[in-house]
Amino acid sequence: MAKRDFYEVLGVAKNASDDDIKKAYRKLAMKYHPDRNQGEDAKAKEAEAKFKEVKEAYEMLSDPQKRAAYDQHGHAGVDPNMRGGAEGFGGFGDAFGDIFGDIFGGQGRRGGGRQVFRGADLSYAMEITLEEAANGKDSQLRIPSWDECDTCHGTGAKPGTSAKTCSTCHGQGQVQMRQGFFSVQQTCPHCRGTGKIIPDPCGTCHGQGKVKKQKTLEVKIPAGIDDGMRIRSAGNGEPGTNGGPPGDLFIEIRLKKHDIFERDGDDLHCAVPISFSKAALGGEIEVPTLGGKAAIDIPEGTQTGKQFRLRGKGIKGVRGSYPGDLYCHITVETPVKLTEHQKKLLKEFEESLSKGGGKHQPSGESWTDKLKGFFGA
Repeated sequence: MAKRDFYEVLGVAKNASDDDIKKAYRKLAMKYHPDRNQGEDAKAKEAEAKFKEVKEAYEMLSDPQKRAAYDQHGHAGVDPNMRGGAEGFGGFGDAFGDIFGDIFGGQGRRGGGRQVFRGADLSYAMEITLEEAANGKDSQLRIPSWDECDTCHGTGAKPGTSAKTCSTCHGQGQVQMRQGFFSVQQTCPHCRGTGKIIPDPCGTCHGQGKVKKQKTLEVKIPAGIDDGMRIRSAGNGEPGTNGGPPGDLFIEIRLKKHDIFERDGDDLHCAVPISFSKAALGGEIEVPTLGGKAAIDIPEGTQTGKQFRLRGKGIKGVRGSYPGDLYCHITVETPVKLTEHQKKLLKEFEESLSKGGGKHQPSGESWTDKLKGFFGA
């Protein structure tokens, strides 16, 4: 199958500038990159083939000598099989270093230049109450920031002195190791990729060109956020190296333990204690919700563990359309510190229950039968 015209592959004119060619390649490379087209289907294989085609076109047109040869002789002018073989490999790694270094924050320009690295991300744990998580809030954080050093004005060198070009990499920030037809670029061990050496560093910033300070950051906590969720604040991480972009700040949410409620997703649970007499006789009781009080009807003979569901009284999640529910779990309290008169009344009440048989104790009779069976009585 004949190769397509390289200019046609990138969708640019033959008189396109280097910047136009680079922009076209970046756009197509991102579109057809294997990481974005994973799988074994025909669509993924087609994207892989187009990615290789685009990469080859950029490899040739981004090199002035190869582009001139291609413009004069077409594909034959840049075919390694017709030109001694080894030359065709020269720009392969360079193309990736140039473009994907810009896209993903890796190394800089092809054939040299200082290496550019993205700054590290920072993490901050923020503790909020259940009410704040349900309703959202605006908060302020004190976070570290890196400002230009006032003493050296960002040069990193002591006032009156200056940084010198690294003698090892000659200011490129990289050194190249060759082995046969292949070459490998790595960070210069002497200047650590900066391309410069500071013989007399600044005493304030110790050669960094930046000083660490504190700044106040406004953070909006969205309503419905849950424990363990993270909020991303772009560009508020550590600064990049050699002009690279800064990292991000991730704020991780931690919910404080609530005195009444326990959260389960968008639902809330709470234990509701009621008196012995209220459980036996029934009646209306008030229960707490995040929005105020609510009333539920307790039927006669309610037992411990009975659950009541209040629809829509939970929390509306960050991505939820409707709020969750509130589940009230009944706990029947046993009276304590009784007076003699109260004890007498309870004994009389107990005797009356015994005379009534099992109809007053829904689980008592079955429990007695199980106990007898266990001991073989």
